[in-house]
Amino acid sequence: MASGSIPLSVGDDTSTNASSSTGIPSIADVPFITDVPFVTGTPTKTPDGEDGTTSTHADEVTDEPNDEVTSTHEDTAEDVTTPTHSAPSETTSETPDVEDDEAADETSPNTVSTAVAAMKRATRKTRHAIHNVWSAFTGLAFIRLITGLFLRFRPIWKKRPKFSYAFYTIVFTLLTTGEVIFLQWGMYSEPEYDDNSDVDSTTRILSSVAGQVAKFVSQMWLEHKYQFLLNAFVLALIYLVFIFITNRFWIATLLFGVVFTVYGTANSIKVNLRNEPIIPADLTFITGGNSGKLLSFVPDEKQAFVGNVTLLTVCFVCLCLALFILDGRRCFIFCSWRRPFASLKNIAGTITRVLAAILSIVILCSYSWNLSIPGSWAYSFAGSLGYAPSLFDTKVDATANGPATTFLSLTKTKIMDKPADYSRDAMSKIAKKYAAEAKSINATRTNKLTDSTVILILSETFSDPTRVPGISLSTDPIPNIRALKEATTSGLMLSSGYGGGTANMEYQALTGLDLANFDDSLNVPFQQLVPNQKNPYAFNHIWNDRYGASGSDAVHPYYQSMYLRNVDYKKFQFSHLRTLDSTPSIKHTDTIDYSPYVSDADAYQNVIDLLNKQKHPQFLQLSTMQNHMPYTGWYTNNEFVGSDTSEGISTDEHNNLETYAKGLNYTDQATASFLNSLNQLDKPITVVFYGDHLPSIYSTASQNAANTLALHETDYFIWSNQASPSNGMKLDASTTAYMSPNYFMSLAATHMNAKVSPYLAMLTELHEQFAATSRVAANTNSIGAGDTIYLDNAGNQLSEKSLSKQAHQLLHDYRLVQYDMTAGKGYLNNSGFTTVK
Repeated sequence: MASGSIPLSVGDDTSTNASSSTGIPSIADVPFITDVPFVTGTPTKTPDGEDGTTSTHADEVTDEPNDEVTSTHEDTAEDVTTPTHSAPSETTSETPDVEDDEAADETSPNTVSTAVAAMKRATRKTRHAIHNVWSAFTGLAFIRLITGLFLRFRPIWKKRPKFSYAFYTIVFTLLTTGEVIFLQWGMYSEPEYDDNSDVDSTTRILSSVAGQVAKFVSQMWLEHKYQFLLNAFVLALIYLVFIFITNRFWIATLLFGVVFTVYGTANSIKVNLRNEPIIPADLTFITGGNSGKLLSFVPDEKQAFVGNVTLLTVCFVCLCLALFILDGRRCFIFCSWRRPFASLKNIAGTITRVLAAILSIVILCSYSWNLSIPGSWAYSFAGSLGYAPSLFDTKVDATANGPATTFLSLTKTKIMDKPADYSRDAMSKIAKKYAAEAKSINATRTNKLTDSTVILILSETFSDPTRVPGISLSTDPIPNIRALKEATTSGLMLSSGYGGGTANMEYQALTGLDLANFDDSLNVPFQQLVPNQKNPYAFNHIWNDRYGASGSDAVHPYYQSMYLRNVDYKKFQFSHLRTLDSTPSIKHTDTIDYSPYVSDADAYQNVIDLLNKQKHPQFLQLSTMQNHMPYTGWYTNNEFVGSDTSEGISTDEHNNLETYAKGLNYTDQATASFLNSLNQLDKPITVVFYGDHLPSIYSTASQNAANTLALHETDYFIWSNQASPSNGMKLDASTTAYMSPNYFMSLAATHMNAKVSPYLAMLTELHEQFAATSRVAANTNSIGAGDTIYLDNAGNQLSEKSLSKQAHQLLHDYRLVQYDMTAGKGYLNNSGFTTVK
């Protein structure tokens, strides 16, 4: 046969020895298992690494010195270079082995030897079976033809170029930039215009998705806001982690591109469906075994988009794989795992590879864990590039700062420092201590909380404006509530926020936990804590324990994503959070005049519907929206325009005050009507009503530090209807004049003469020692940061150092309990600490 020709006939001997004539090794010539991969090509001696050692490689094993897959040892080379030959038949090769094994079985002293012998026989049979299949496959004329073609092109293949690091840099920059833009694109939606709209074309272009994305990028030149660069930094850091871990540029590029394209697609769909971006808490949906349901959430109008993205992703994957094959450079950083210390180059390369991977991971983790902590290097670095967190709304935050930055800012939050004596034994002692206290309190109480419906009402920015220094009105905006406070349990609530912080008051009222006990970096538990908890406690559990899932319900006449309430209320095990965009949604959504927010009257009507729907008592939560800022002359026929007698304030303050006062008046009337409706119901109901914070419209008063407390005091009352055994109850004003939201449920139990759990007993004792505690924010619109303030029953500020030994012990117990409930191991979970007996 002529040299280089490939025989195409397959005979008895020819097929058996085909591998010798074509350079294809027989299966018998290759070490079994994974000593050397099955490869094609004529065995050749090539340099191995940098030390001149030789080994035999087929053409598929690269011989370049900077490849991570470098050399095999001489024993491997000896196996590969053994001349190929016709393998013996299965009968001739196996018979002696079987005889030997049978003899071994006869002389085997135990069953272990018998099992080992059986495994050896099975291994040999498997090996021979694979050998026969391999020999038959490589003997096929078509395979031999293809192999020959590969061998002819082998010299060209071995000369394929290594892509330069400059080319890698270009690809790295383009892909990172593209993914940042794609993620940001998903945060916007095209505006809709009426047919007769007179909006000019320039405005339409700037308001379009493309225009908003262009603004996000160009604002670093126009406004010196560098959020685009900040997000590029984040994605580049993640990209580098992929590169240094895999040490394969094109594999890392494939992984990075696919991951962030899928993330951007899912984020766009979630924003479209729920008006919020993807957050770390969403990962629990996948880890909880629900990944198979993801496609069911894709709306019909997004199907084409998903299809197009899928097609582009497949093309991208194919391109990356093609470039991976064509690129002669396998390793991004030279290293040799098999012989890391064979030469200085091997040592330096291996150390560099390991350090690069570790360093990139450490930087990414450090950045993620510190991004939410004011004063940290990550927070300061991000702030220098324009990062300004908007913790009240994740969509607002992601739109302004980028979805990747928002996601990372929520990945890790320091909850609170671990108390030095925290242990199972310490928590057991606390459980017993306050169980005894609960037993003592309950000895004089006759009612049960769950025999009544309790409605917790957070009234947006409700506070008597005439308490603010410099503000006066000739007409009282809240005459009904003012009179009601004289007749029932009532007082002032110390709010942690001024101009914001609704969710913090809501959280403290629902859980009994104090924002002041948390680490200073934890500003909004609804955003930073609850979504990452497994089973957070809230007072609605008391009703759920007795009535099941229907024991609690919630209403918020706005969008469910605000402060991640949709996530939090599900975590708290409310049966529903009923909002404008929930399923089911609220039915009553009327507004007043030009106000964009649902009126309090309609918000109350949604609660009445729930009361009429449910026969048994329940725990209901309502957070209103009517008096939310801004105040831009919403109401017609506003009598407070003429009754504003305030002096020394600006025109803007006058305008805001007049609109705000009218809103308060509408709330006052709606609340009186709501309570009258509850009196008509033949079921015991207790209402806890409170304002969350003052609006930030008092710019003149806020300039004086002496007004800090006045700007953090809102109104509250606890009232029971005529069907309730606590109707007409008014607790001693000396014990109720000042309050903080974490004490509302314990005070409600006192008002109702209801039995308490050990947890409520502890809160009752705390309120007796400290009328109110709060982390008070002095800055306008600050919602979580600030200094801890303690007030006594007269409203005087206390210093922690001046507290009695008993008060100090109570505070320490409280912190232990709060740590156990939020950051600890949950030792109290099964102790009955939150159970009312």
